[in-house]
Amino acid sequence: MAVQGSGRRALVVGLGVAGISAALRLRQVGWEAVVVERAPRRRSGGYFIGLFGSGAASAERLGVLDAIGDRRASDSVFYEVDRAGRRHRGMGFTDLPNRPRMLLRGDVEAGLFEALPPEVEVRFSTVPTRIVQDADKAEVTLRDQTAGTTVTERYDLVVGADGLRSTVRRLVFGPDANHMHSLDHIIAATLLDEQVGGFGPHDGVVLAEVGRAAWIWPFADRGPSLLFTYHTNDMDGQFRRPAIESLRRAFGPRPAGPLLGELLDRFEKSDDFLFDSVHQVRMRQWYHGRVVLLGDAAWCMTLYSGLGTSAALAGGELLGTMLERHHDDLPAALGDWERRMRPYIDFQYDHLGPERLLFVPSTRPQQVVRSTLLRMRWAPVVGPALGYLMAASNLMKMKNLDVAAA
Repeated sequence: MAVQGSGRRALVVGLGVAGISAALRLRQVGWEAVVVERAPRRRSGGYFIGLFGSGAASAERLGVLDAIGDRRASDSVFYEVDRAGRRHRGMGFTDLPNRPRMLLRGDVEAGLFEALPPEVEVRFSTVPTRIVQDADKAEVTLRDQTAGTTVTERYDLVVGADGLRSTVRRLVFGPDANHMHSLDHIIAATLLDEQVGGFGPHDGVVLAEVGRAAWIWPFADRGPSLLFTYHTNDMDGQFRRPAIESLRRAFGPRPAGPLLGELLDRFEKSDDFLFDSVHQVRMRQWYHGRVVLLGDAAWCMTLYSGLGTSAALAGGELLGTMLERHHDDLPAALGDWERRMRPYIDFQYDHLGPERLLFVPSTRPQQVVRSTLLRMRWAPVVGPALGYLMAASNLMKMKNLDVAAA
């Protein structure tokens, strides 16, 4: 379908979920969109994500929900285990109310990217080095890292969707230290070719101890995703040695046992993995003049919220809708966009503590509470009531940020 141009031009920095969502929606409402990406090519694969109702609704409005798919296995069961191999029924994403979709990050990015019309220009190996605004435009200097050349261009809008350590945020809003807040945790993730021994192909596995945990996230049609997370008081030290060495130290000095030992060994053999610190991003305002931040660049809530991809989809789609609604008033569009997104994001900040407890308990009392709640979840009488409370606390994740009636 042909899109009538508005004569307005946007630069989108970052080819992840937030950036592609924004570029797709901008084009749908008539803007010209140019996307720049630091990497030399589009990334593929990625690790486990959950897609909640808010993200699914935005994906459907963007026309990509079917392409994104769902890797959730209908017979998936999560087990809590310990190092000795004892197990009991646990709880994973498949047990949450409304059953969010289980995907790889690359599934969402691929579905969005394939939907981009050819008019959207994508430049790889390109980063912004300078952003200056005047009354009419944002002037951006872009560096081609392969050719070593620079070009300066003018845009009506700059969308910073370049992740946790956003270059756009540093250039316009100041140093990372003003906005990034460490949670003193590390995450390490990889994809496994096949399930670990002793479990069914669609079983989820959780080994949660005080300050450290290992998760196996199953999929219906491929091997599972493996996630380690742990607390540290020496963040810099975790990166002075190989990732597997930091992991083995974090889960020592007790003997690993057969399951944890297998997981550590398989992570060590992996050629492709993520090893990174866990931060939140908190900002008083997500836009300044003609520059707006989106996704993790604006509001990174960490993987513990489970909402990063859903919020990125919702934010990108909603941004384009507000620009369409406030056709001749950019400040009004950006202000209305933030006013609608902010309660949704703030709710997740406020509930991060209980959700992080599900991933990794910080203290022995928290571990006891966590274990007790999980056992109660499957009790004949108490379980349904607890499920109702979970559904209530999960409401904002499933909220459809549909602005048509707002």
